[in-house]
Amino acid sequence: MTLERYVAICMPLRHGELCSTRSTMHCILIIHGLSSVPCIVILSAFFVSASLSFYKQYQICSVEMFIFHTWQDHLRSAVAGLYQVQFLIMCIIVIFSYVKIMKVAKAASGEDKKSTKKGLRTVLLHGFQLLLCLIQMWCPLIESSLLQINVTLYVIVRYINFILFYLAPRCLSPLIYGLRDEVFFRALKHYASFGLHKRDII
Repeated sequence: MTLERYVAICMPLRHGELCSTRSTMHCILIIHGLSSVPCIVILSAFFVSASLSFYKQYQICSVEMFIFHTWQDHLRSAVAGLYQVQFLIMCIIVIFSYVKIMKVAKAASGEDKKSTKKGLRTVLLHGFQLLLCLIQMWCPLIESSLLQINVTLYVIVRYINFILFYLAPRCLSPLIYGLRDEVFFRALKHYASFGLHKRDII
């Protein structure tokens, strides 16, 4: 998402070439492939170690339930270590991209302060959205620590994390852009007020 915006703003003439459907599909496949590695490793180790009786037990749904032996925990830590390096690289790319985007947006708007503010607000919105997405990578670490302390607290925090860091970033951008549209805004206002507000959405 960050790189696509970087290309769109900093290299607009090459946007069509670099962000084609084919290259996007390749990127999505690479991302999904890399993201599935920890799951495959943990599940493979689990299926090798779990007995049939385990499947009949009631368990709290967490990654920790898949770990039976110390070597599995070490394996998970090793994979997590690799992903922390990836996280650091991703943060550097995000920061670099958004700094460049903000510079280009400011230079493009020139003396038009209103346009500059609008552009910066949009960039900050996407930056905040990405920040929430990045924070979600730390959620499993927090949740696993809380599971050792209190199960009820673990469930509450897990639910809050899901709302704030998984759902909110994906809803934020469409909602903001939707609110900018007058027809959508009027329709939302109508339904939010349970029909009390005059419906004039056409």
